[in-house]
Amino acid sequence: MKENKLEVFIGAFVLAVALGFVVFIYQTTGLSVSNSRHYDLKADFRSADGIHVGTDVRLAGVKVGSVSNLDLNVETYRAEAKLAIENQIDIPDDSALTVSSEGLLGGNFIEIIPGASYEYMQPGDEFLDTQGSVSLISLLLKFVSGSDN
Repeated sequence: MKENKLEVFIGAFVLAVALGFVVFIYQTTGLSVSNSRHYDLKADFRSADGIHVGTDVRLAGVKVGSVSNLDLNVETYRAEAKLAIENQIDIPDDSALTVSSEGLLGGNFIEIIPGASYEYMQPGDEFLDTQGSVSLISLLLKFVSGSDN
């Protein structure tokens, strides 16, 4: 009988640790069972090089969301991104987006450049002013070819 109680206790302990681990993972990665903490906005880019699902969306250097979906529009040949933005963040509807780099070797992120409007974006709205990623290699090639003139 003591052996059964010990097995039940150990099983309950292992289950509690596993549940604690799952809760920890959800909190540290920002995942949730529902998306009620976020609202979706849309943007399209000429080039989304370096952007993928999970890429940070930042406002004033602070993460306020992430890319939740990225697809190619076959009619316009532009990258269409869906951004999950935290509910408590109000973004003026004349704001702009740009794909920025964390440095020469760092990854890319999407930066929100806030506008001055008193009207705010609503779930499902689309950013009208976007700047895609700029290739460092193409900039260097332009610089090198321009120095020969």
